[in-house]
Amino acid sequence: MRGFVLFHAIRSAILALFFMVALPALAEEQVRFEKEPLLIQNVAGKMLHFTVEIATTEEQRARGLMFRKTMADDAGMIFDFGQSRRVAMWMENTILPLDMLFADDTGTIRHIKENAKPYSRDIIDSMGEVKYVVELNAGIVAKLGIKPGDKIVSATTTSKAK
Repeated sequence: MRGFVLFHAIRSAILALFFMVALPALAEEQVRFEKEPLLIQNVAGKMLHFTVEIATTEEQRARGLMFRKTMADDAGMIFDFGQSRRVAMWMENTILPLDMLFADDTGTIRHIKENAKPYSRDIIDSMGEVKYVVELNAGIVAKLGIKPGDKIVSATTTSKAK
């Protein structure tokens, strides 16, 4: 009987160890994203260059930048919601602090959330109808002077603009 209990205890410990290792790996399983150049043109006409991943499907938008540990200074992600609507974002499972640019269907930035806190479940509201959200590393907005009224330009925003 003692051997039986010991066998089950060891088996349980091995299964627990497996799930501790396997589940985070499954959670971090990559969703595939295409990339494109993205420009931000400020009101003074200066062009800021980025390369962004494109999130257009529900699965891509749900995953976003979650679980990413690093991102180049000139990288980011553009979320295309297909049509203008009020958008609510959050940072659960997002390791990197982010700046979020909320843009309308013309690509004009209408609202900015700077330094979104990693792992937070706080709702980040677009504060109006938007079609796109661009996420960049936290601090980029302040460093480059990005402001509401500036415009984002990419293949995503120009091919689907109305």
